[in-house]
Amino acid sequence: MNLEKHRKDFPILNLKKNKIIYFDNAASSLKPKQVIKAINNYYNDYPANVHRGIHRLSMQASIVYEKAHEDIASFFNCKKEEVIFTQNSTDAINLIMYSLYNSNYFKKGDEIITSIEEHHANFVPWQFLAKKLKLKLKFIKLTKDQKLDVLDLKKIITSKTKLVAIAHISNTLGVINLISEIIKIAHSKKSLVLVDGSQSAPHLKIDFERLDCDFFVATAHKMLGPTGIGCVIGKEKLLNKFEPFRFGGDMISNVTLKESKWNSLPYKFEAGTPNISGVFGFLEAVNYLKKVGVNNIYKHDKEILKYAYEKLKEIKNIIIYNCKDIDNQIGIIIFNLKGIEAIELSALLDEISGVATRAGMHCAQPIIETFDRKGVVRASFYFYNTKKEVDVFVKTLKKIDLMVNK
Repeated sequence: MNLEKHRKDFPILNLKKNKIIYFDNAASSLKPKQVIKAINNYYNDYPANVHRGIHRLSMQASIVYEKAHEDIASFFNCKKEEVIFTQNSTDAINLIMYSLYNSNYFKKGDEIITSIEEHHANFVPWQFLAKKLKLKLKFIKLTKDQKLDVLDLKKIITSKTKLVAIAHISNTLGVINLISEIIKIAHSKKSLVLVDGSQSAPHLKIDFERLDCDFFVATAHKMLGPTGIGCVIGKEKLLNKFEPFRFGGDMISNVTLKESKWNSLPYKFEAGTPNISGVFGFLEAVNYLKKVGVNNIYKHDKEILKYAYEKLKEIKNIIIYNCKDIDNQIGIIIFNLKGIEAIELSALLDEISGVATRAGMHCAQPIIETFDRKGVVRASFYFYNTKKEVDVFVKTLKKIDLMVNK
């Protein structure tokens, strides 16, 4: 992988003034110029709605829109009909939740299993539904190395468990969960499995067919794409079975005064004018990831992660909350520095050296509060980050440590 060549594709990394070291990739990745150009191409060359007109602008926009379904399906190894465009992962999970609700999938006393490490987007919807329908919400425990405990899942899952909703990779701990084992256990009890792939899709090769989960969600803005676009990938038989929850244009095939009939997949779940420019950008982001190679990205991320861990150990008053065994993690480190609160520390990193990190609860309050009730700092890496940037990051932390812990 030609790191310097790829870094030139990201405008924000090539500023002559106000240079930034971007370590906030778990929140949102940077966008290469190819993605930005693709978005502009829609507005400049095909500024029309899709699936609505027979004029050439609409037809040309529709062709690219359909190609996005096809290429993103190929990227995740699933069928074109199984890719439903959403606003993001949060929207995708809500789509699944409301579709199951509209389909009367749950009944009083049924169970949903999730975990304490989930992003709020894969926690709050199920908490809401459990209260509304009087379901039982259960939580998989974590092992000492911060993975979801497969043995605990075997203990708590029952014939009443209708859904297991878990993150492929935690957005705070960075641990790659034993997802295949979890899916097998859940399916043995005839439970559906939703995998939140928000953090895994940018870093791992995802094979939906081989993974065999029932639903997989991803968001483009964490994988080089624009904001406001993501996807649900669902097994075709389930998407055909369950009801939509958004109604309007493009999701219907026929409307009369008495009843309406739904469109074929994936349009059944894509009501209204979609984020067309976002889809153009998502398509180009996937093409870019293919060129770089997801395996190359994973390898580079691991190198940066290991390098950062070793360097951070040099700081006297640092507290690292991730598991010390980093062989099964992606490039996420959560930490604090004694003598200073997380928000202040993150602000100083930016002010002193232009290092962008995130501080707070990271939309994962239940797990973060077990470490520090005021929040933690998160540094998260991607393939365009370098060891030199890590050196600046660590040097700045050492400087702050001397300032606050004299």
